Amino acid sequence: MAATTTSFSLSPLTLRRSSTTTTTSTLSLLNSKPRLPPPSALPPLISAAAADPSIADSTTMAVIGGGSVAALAAILSLADPEKRRQQQAEEIGGGDKEVVREYFNGTGFQRWKKIYGETDDVNKVQLDIRLGHSKTVENALKMLNDEGPLNGVTVCDAGCGTGSLSIPLAKEGAVVYASDISAAMVAEAETKAREELRNGSAELSSQPVMPKFEVKDLESLDGKYDTVVCLDVLIHYPQNKADAMIAHLASLAENRLILSFAPKTFYYDLLKRIGELFPGPSKATRAYLHAEADVERALQKVGWKIRKRGLITTQFYFAKLVEAVPA
Repeated sequence: MAATTTSFSLSPLTLRRSSTTTTTSTLSLLNSKPRLPPPSALPPLISAAAADPSIADSTTMAVIGGGSVAALAAILSLADPEKRRQQQAEEIGGGDKEVVREYFNGTGFQRWKKIYGETDDVNKVQLDIRLGHSKTVENALKMLNDEGPLNGVTVCDAGCGTGSLSIPLAKEGAVVYASDISAAMVAEAETKAREELRNGSAELSSQPVMPKFEVKDLESLDGKYDTVVCLDVLIHYPQNKADAMIAHLASLAENRLILSFAPKTFYYDLLKRIGELFPGPSKATRAYLHAEADVERALQKVGWKIRKRGLITTQFYFAKLVEAVPA
């Protein structure tokens, strides 16, 4: 191809061209960089974004060819995504948390309900993100089952979305406490849980316990659980707040904490900044990347260590999955 435009979703972040799922302690893939598209990709990128707002929306990262470095530098110097986001926050009278809450109760809910659901009304990128997210859920479930049956195990699903993890956990006998900052997401999760657990209980070996769903942000979570799981939520927290949030989640867990996050490298950070030039017509939420070393350091500060590490990738999805236990 002489000119290529590629879009990458940031919730969670993806920046790979392979379709690989791993749960190994050594991830050599992290040290390999995907190849950039060829030069002269900037004009097609702009035209594609204008033609298809669903590609360049609030959860999109666009990748421009490596040969356009000079042009990119000039454009980036003129862009001010922080100012745009500050104006957005001022419009709704709050900061990051309020922006995220409003987004996932509105246009974001409609978009991600489709992505997390089973409808055919999705584009290629959204379908691929659905696959990536399902792989993350699958790998998290595998980590949880490695210690034995989940019957009676208490699990806090922090940031449950539409119940993609909570419902399978309940089917396996876990006692699930699920929460999300979005009331719309929680309502959808409850509806799906009733349909799948109560109406489909005849297919299960025993009657599952319905998850307890609540509308709460991560900071408001309390209680004690055998395991706390937080998938694809840290992307909404800058590192300084993520450190405190990781410590808080660890304080709720007795035995295990499972996290997924968008990994931060110089390369991916640059691509994220490029993507911010194309916010699309909808309100943009911030997307924060996190270095694995920073996440591990935050865990070590509160006496936890990473026991298992995983890397989940599809064409448009890229996430790191870790399981931590008390040191």
